[in-house]
Amino acid sequence: MPGPVMTVGYSISCCSVARNATRAMACAWILLLAAAGFAGQPETVDSYHDPMDLVRKTVQNEIKAANDDTAHFLFRGTKTTPQGSTTRLYVETKEAIAGLVVAYNGKSLTPEQRHDEEVRVERFIKNPEELKKKREQEHENAERSLRIIRALPDAFLFEYAGDEQGSEGIGRIGGPLVKLTFRPNPHYQPPSRVEEVLTGMQGYVLVDPTDYRFASIDGTLSKEVGFGWGILGHLDRGGRFIVQQKQVQQQVGDNLWETSSMTLSFTGKIMLFKNLSISSTEVFSGFKQVPSDLTFAQAVELLKKEEATVAENSAAGSLANK
Repeated sequence: MPGPVMTVGYSISCCSVARNATRAMACAWILLLAAAGFAGQPETVDSYHDPMDLVRKTVQNEIKAANDDTAHFLFRGTKTTPQGSTTRLYVETKEAIAGLVVAYNGKSLTPEQRHDEEVRVERFIKNPEELKKKREQEHENAERSLRIIRALPDAFLFEYAGDEQGSEGIGRIGGPLVKLTFRPNPHYQPPSRVEEVLTGMQGYVLVDPTDYRFASIDGTLSKEVGFGWGILGHLDRGGRFIVQQKQVQQQVGDNLWETSSMTLSFTGKIMLFKNLSISSTEVFSGFKQVPSDLTFAQAVELLKKEEATVAENSAAGSLANK
């Protein structure tokens, strides 16, 4: 997401802006992986004289999906870093994405922690200016992501590398996937520092040729690259990101995709002197579609109810194991 939406843009956006990449900022790389698709029969790469045709159609579809804000979800995300894990519940709304921490290292929050977390998220309801800033930040991240997405066909050279099948968390289970390797296009001239990071990236993508979706993006920095967005710095060679997306099964006729996991591993410097180190994996699950007209305040109430259910189930599970 991204929301629905998630991406090369997301990973780097997380690196440059902050270390607390969340599905709420799931805005960026998550945007490469959002919802809506083309109908039709499966196609293999053999039907394409140039893999770029498949990439361009997929990018067009991802942009279309990123701009489609009709499907909203409640879901869970567990982010793991060297310091431990944090589990959050998220709800997407047109106003912004609401998120609530429900567990640390697999343990439910204490009453005091739960109260503090509710106070934190309720400040957006009590202070419209805070909510406005949050919405604007998410919008800015999304715009940067779309710039990255649009640049993919020009920034990289793609080559066919085989066929695979979708699995749990990657595409449609059992569905066809086309593997394409990518490397920097030596003739590409990034129009700004936002796209500059693409000049040092290589890896592979898995594309669903039926829905025209990126089921997986695995990229590694082959050289040191700079980044901007008002925070000058660079990312070291060897940095890597992996973003995976799966089809979310809903009612018959729906064709919705959401990010299933995201792994970031980067080092570098911010403002040319402050060290940057990011190492995290976030797994997303439990997607439930919610009304598209939910307000942020209603989303917070929904999160509280869901958190209470999670706490009850956790307590019941603990008793059953005794």
